[in-house]
Amino acid sequence: MPIKKTIKMSHISNGMKLLIVIPAFNEEKTLVKVIKTLPKKFFRITHKEVVVVNDGSKDQTLKIAKSLGVTVISHYINRGLGGALGTGFAYAKEHGFDILITFDADGQHNPADIAPVITPIARKKADMVIGSRLKNPAGMPWYRIVGVWGLNIITFVFFWVWTSDSQSGLRAFSKKAIEKIDIKANKMEVSSEFFNEAQKHNLKIVEVPIQSIYTQYSLQKGQKNANVFRILSKIIYRRFFSR
Repeated sequence: MPIKKTIKMSHISNGMKLLIVIPAFNEEKTLVKVIKTLPKKFFRITHKEVVVVNDGSKDQTLKIAKSLGVTVISHYINRGLGGALGTGFAYAKEHGFDILITFDADGQHNPADIAPVITPIARKKADMVIGSRLKNPAGMPWYRIVGVWGLNIITFVFFWVWTSDSQSGLRAFSKKAIEKIDIKANKMEVSSEFFNEAQKHNLKIVEVPIQSIYTQYSLQKGQKNANVFRILSKIIYRRFFSR
């Protein structure tokens, strides 16, 4: 399926700055393809920047990222998904971006889905947009569906925010959300933490369906069902014992 390099969106404010944050830990096999297939332009987005957060990779991820003409920020050690996304949010705040989108480095996202994910924010109809795989689960392994539903329920129980895909890696955030969200989690529980922050700061959440591309590589790299218990324990700790 060819990817259109220019995607038009109507009724969008002029002069918006878009930041695409790609957390990367040992992603030398997929990083080139992921970055090179990103759309080059978005209608009425006047400035687009790609930031790869190299999260302590031990392979050639850092070298490859530097060769691709994108902004690269490196962690000396592997901090985890939350740590990498926290760095991306800090960069967006410092440089005054209007929209931030998170995009996984393992090749599971369709770059054509970026436009529909950012559209509700660009139209001032949302502060946080979730690209939901569960609205279009074709090709998604059944055990991944079960794991995501389990974490959806956990997210609802602790944060009183319902979502069909709490663990999606393709999300967009408005300027208000960029400024308000304070990421404290370092690991995978950050995906649920976003909903806590949204509830705390009264951020409007919208979901749009996205297509996920599952390969043997992305299934090995992605969220594991065994992580549910680890994420649950960290959510409980942060919810009741951490200030």
